[in-house]
Amino acid sequence: MKGFLRLKEHRHGSVLAVLFFTVLWLGVAIAFAERIDLTDEVVAWAKQMYGDDAGKRVESWRSLMQDNHDTGEVEKLKLVNDFFNQIPYQSDSILWDQKDYWATPLELLVREGGDCEDYSIAKYFTLKEMGVADEKLRIMYVKAVELNQSHMVLTYYPNPSAIPKVLDNLNPQLLSASRRMDLTPVYSFNADGLWLAKSLGKGKKVGSSKRLSLWQEVKKRMRQEVRR
Repeated sequence: MKGFLRLKEHRHGSVLAVLFFTVLWLGVAIAFAERIDLTDEVVAWAKQMYGDDAGKRVESWRSLMQDNHDTGEVEKLKLVNDFFNQIPYQSDSILWDQKDYWATPLELLVREGGDCEDYSIAKYFTLKEMGVADEKLRIMYVKAVELNQSHMVLTYYPNPSAIPKVLDNLNPQLLSASRRMDLTPVYSFNADGLWLAKSLGKGKKVGSSKRLSLWQEVKKRMRQEVRR
């Protein structure tokens, strides 16, 4: 996975054209804004368009969020990390015929494939829906040292000064960042902002996450996954 951190001012390459994934269904589909609203019609749509297994994955996602809203936060992290890590890895070039594409959680599930940024984005929005505060969550762009390539993970900060826990698809264990010396942090972001990362802490805030064009694109598509 290359170059997924697309700053509008970034010197590496131009921003890819936005590919909108349009969800069509006769009933109410999915309304993504600040929360996830999965209806029975969404499950039925997934089954009709992608088969029974796809519908079951979407239904399981809904159950995960509904049944564990009052679960402790660490347990939520484990459940969500394990749930999305079951989805097979597929590169953007194979799945989307694009060099770099950030999928919505719904796209990840119905297509049953994705890469590291897709896992991280899905985990982020799912945990937010389950009641984890946005300020505790950061999607982090890192370098996977052993693979010598760019990678993305989700990090969780139980308090502002804590060393975060890492939710990752390469290493499925929920570990402290202090035990993930195979990852070198570069940037992190969430709905609130963008930070230059440092080894264990939160890093220096350098602006709004609106500077991340692919992040804005995926949120826009999530808002558009509605009734047509």
